[in-house]
Amino acid sequence: MNQKVDWFFNKASQWQQAYEKLRMIILDCELTEELKWGQPCYTLGKSNIVLIHGFKEYCALLFFKGALMNDPDVILIQQTENVQGPRQVRFTSLLEIVEQEDVLKAYIFEAIRIEKAGLKVELKKTSDFAVPDEFKYKLDHIPALKAAFEALTPGRQRGYLFYFSQPKRSETRQARVEKYIPQILSGKGLDDE
Repeated sequence: MNQKVDWFFNKASQWQQAYEKLRMIILDCELTEELKWGQPCYTLGKSNIVLIHGFKEYCALLFFKGALMNDPDVILIQQTENVQGPRQVRFTSLLEIVEQEDVLKAYIFEAIRIEKAGLKVELKKTSDFAVPDEFKYKLDHIPALKAAFEALTPGRQRGYLFYFSQPKRSETRQARVEKYIPQILSGKGLDDE
């Protein structure tokens, strides 16, 4: 146990008992406990293996390379269609965790095996993402915008492409593109300040 992480488990939460049980299960698998992104994260060497986190409707284990894992019990969930590597196992009660303890340990050991084998999640390239017509038009007609967009990191590029593609209405896509042109020109990602 890492004392820096204790505050997470000691704070009042609807998932407090569930978190504590998940912690015991993971620590029994000989991973190192750290605090990352304000959540308990369990590592092997410098590699993230699994993280505990909670939401209003459920708490979860997040396996960083879950897309590579076998899922014989069909419990791994891809949070959204755009999440590439991580997968969650969700719980709505402490009893669910207790009943699945052996399964969870097997999944944790599978995640450790994947990390030790050096396997990597094959991420989509930026070119695999659709460029909305409204943004493509701007890129084709504003050379500085095209150069600035191409200079962004692949993750920032994907963030913009995903955000611009979400709305169903062309007017909304157009408004989003217009709003973020200055940000792209300044070399910043969608959420950069």
